[in-house]
Parts: sequence; C-alpha cells; structure tokens
Amino acid sequence: MSRTKASSHAELELYRHHADMCKVFSHPTRLQILNTLREQEMSVSDLAGRLKVTIGNLSQHLNMMKQRRVLVSRKEGNVVFYRLSNPKMLKAFDLIREILSEQMRRESLLVRHVEGARPRW
Repeated sequence: MSRTKASSHAELELYRHHADMCKVFSHPTRLQILNTLREQEMSVSDLAGRLKVTIGNLSQHLNMMKQRRVLVSRKEGNVVFYRLSNPKMLKAFDLIREILSEQMRRESLLVRHVEGARPRW
C-alpha cells in the first residue's frame, strides 16, 4: 500500500472512530453518566440511584460506553465501579453544552423580541 493510501486509510479509520465516539453523546442518560462521573468513580448502584434509572437500563449504557473506551471499570468484591477513562472527554461535553446554552439563550431572546413586537388585541 502506498504512503498516500495508508494515510488515507488511517484518516478514514479515524473518522469512523470519531463517529462511533460521538454516539456516546447521543443519549441523555449517557450524558448524565459523563457529568456524574466528572468528579469521581461510582458504583453501578450509586450511579443508578443518583440518575434515578434502573440498573438494567444503566448497565446497557455503561457497557456501550466501556466498549468505546470512554469508561473503565474495576471490581471490588461484587461491586463494580466506573470512572472516565480520559477526563479530556469532558472538554467536548462542556463545549457542546456551552454552545447549546448560548443557542437557547439567543432563541429565547428572539422569541421574547418577536412576541413583544406583536400587536396585542
């Protein structure tokens, strides 16, 4: 394989992994998991209690995130603990959240401006 084809293949593979990683950000529960694990690792039962979701539902999300290497786990007796594998993930989380907050504020201001401009009958 030529050097150009190899780098092109590597870039395509990177895009594929990038898209796969972005799936982590595509569900509200997974976003809550990321934010909750921001400060410390937690057991599955503590995480389920904090997020108010069933352990069965939570486990599906945790497994998906672990497969994508976003989370790592460790076992202590019968208790499984999860933590972020790389805190840099939170930079992406925070940036997306900041952009969305700005958009929501702008839209809210726009709606108030438009509503204020309408005649009141």
